Amino acid sequence: MSYLGIDLHTNSLTVCYRTQRGQERLRTFDLNDLDVFRGTLRKRDRVAVEATGNTRWFVQQIESRVKNVVVVDPNKFEVITRSVSKTDKHDAKTLAYYLSKDMLPKARIKDEQTAQLHSLAETRDKLVKQRTALINKIHNVLNSHGITLKKESLGTQKGLNTIWAWDWPTVVEVELKVLVGQIENLNEAIKRLDDELPRQGRKLKGYAGLSSIKGIGPKSATVLLSVIGNVKDFSDEDKLAAYFGIVPRVSNSNETVHHGRITKRGSKLGRTTLVQCTLVAKRYSPYLRRFYERLKQRRGSGKAIIATARKLLGIIYQTLTNGWIFEDFPNFVLANG
Repeated sequence: MSYLGIDLHTNSLTVCYRTQRGQERLRTFDLNDLDVFRGTLRKRDRVAVEATGNTRWFVQQIESRVKNVVVVDPNKFEVITRSVSKTDKHDAKTLAYYLSKDMLPKARIKDEQTAQLHSLAETRDKLVKQRTALINKIHNVLNSHGITLKKESLGTQKGLNTIWAWDWPTVVEVELKVLVGQIENLNEAIKRLDDELPRQGRKLKGYAGLSSIKGIGPKSATVLLSVIGNVKDFSDEDKLAAYFGIVPRVSNSNETVHHGRITKRGSKLGRTTLVQCTLVAKRYSPYLRRFYERLKQRRGSGKAIIATARKLLGIIYQTLTNGWIFEDFPNFVLANG
């Protein structure tokens, strides 16, 4: 058996072959000629590779030729991320060594359909942020000419059309036309993604359950499922909350334990979507509303909504784990109960 540590890039990979006796040799391969590397693999080999953009594809190319492939979470493997000697060869050797000791933190690899939807949701998020930046620019241009319009109105076609009610200097008119044109293109693209996400999301396991929760719409259900993937990857709801980055930082000093702000280490898209759903869900659910109002009085609205989002995430975890579908979510009545 050999332990292979692989530093994977977009066009090449550096491999450290480590024997059970600790002997090592290094070799670099071109990804365009992956068959050469595949030819060096043996059925008893174990492979470790960091999670990167092309890791899923790479694993699919080699997993049938080796005993197993460990995909490493780079955020948890600080031996590499904090190394003062950050080279391809060093990283490959480090991965091979820790693989031989069974000391590598594994990353989650979602199924292909879920991964594709997650990518689609991330693309939509980027387009929305681009649109917001352009709207802010138009708003600034208008303000510089003494014209005040609500930013929210500039997100609609009707609001954009009001811009032409004024006569603009030639240069300013050119700038505004370009900005408006870009926003109109983004609106069309975002609308297409908004239609496609729930259409594809209905094919995911757990979609019916999540979308039966009042406050989680078809698009949000799809985004949350694309972030969560297989809920069985999480042994309990606390693990899922940590994955969303919605658990407090904890620091120990002697016998004192301090709880700080949430870690925000997980999926920002998932966390944002969860909070947006919570703002709606608490209006319908007496349970969530009471929980929110009680915390709001003691800790303020900001901390209260985060804590309520954590509570909703617990319901989401139980819904997916148990296959629940709600007939009446506000009163917690299950369709099959």
